[in-house]
Amino acid sequence: MKIAVFSTKSYDQEYFEKYNEKYGYIFSFYETALNADTARLSADCDVVCVFVNDVVNEETIQILASNGVKLIALRCAGYNNVDLEAAEKADIKVVRVPAYSPEAVAEHALALILTLNRKTHKAYNRVREGNFSLKNLIGFNLNNKVIGVIGTGKIGATFCKILKGFGCKILAFDISKNDELIELGVEFLPLEEVLKQADIISLHCPLNKHTKHIVNENSIASMKDGVMIINTSRGALINTAEAIEGLKNRKIGYLGIDVYEQEENLFFEDLSEHIIQDDMILRLLSFPNVLITSHQAYFTKEAMNQITIITLENIKSFENNTELKNVVR
Repeated sequence: MKIAVFSTKSYDQEYFEKYNEKYGYIFSFYETALNADTARLSADCDVVCVFVNDVVNEETIQILASNGVKLIALRCAGYNNVDLEAAEKADIKVVRVPAYSPEAVAEHALALILTLNRKTHKAYNRVREGNFSLKNLIGFNLNNKVIGVIGTGKIGATFCKILKGFGCKILAFDISKNDELIELGVEFLPLEEVLKQADIISLHCPLNKHTKHIVNENSIASMKDGVMIINTSRGALINTAEAIEGLKNRKIGYLGIDVYEQEENLFFEDLSEHIIQDDMILRLLSFPNVLITSHQAYFTKEAMNQITIITLENIKSFENNTELKNVVR
């Protein structure tokens, strides 16, 4: 079984090679992202393995199909970058990793909250320069704050459980209620009420036509003054331009994001010696109350182990013509 792995970083190759002894697959690792221009690299391969910023649209899929590719193996949970209709027409199966380590992402969301609130990143830099002043480092207690959680799947549910330990009041919105969370004291309300009442809003929902730009000018206007917004899910859940306006007029008091609408041109790359052309990200970086990490919420040893193993097992199931438990339809 020949597999072309796109958007490969050194750690991806390390983990696939570590676990491949059991499977014996032939990998071709490519640093480049998959798109219509690079799809030719899949020639003679049975499978392509892709990540969050690969562009698997209809044009790309047609090229994959002509090259004989029969399986698209996502090594992530989200699949909004794949044209599923085009894949079905081309008779190409799509599989994903639906749950690898919800704790990894939920804990990173908490890290963004604590860092923004207590300004530990700024304190660290100050102390290293011999500045031991506490001026402008004041934060607030998380205890008794109202946390709004949008999406209570595995990650959102784990996040709720963690924040319960801080003594927070948790309000949640999802298209289906989670009975386990209700027993823990999480209150499910309509989206408008969650946005209106929360001191901190954390996004844990997938990106689709219903959730795109769920944070926009109108929803921001309904939020509390000085609200904290956290996004560890998908960049396009937030309308970046309208969030910037919210920051400028101080409606948004804090913004922590691990994902960004245009991240495919930025994240996972070292651009320290380049002139960044994205004016939106540069504007966000200019705010003292904005914290950006580069899609690292998933990045723990435990998560990488699970992502690799589940991806390989997905491919094995396809190879053996057995049930594809993680197929995306």
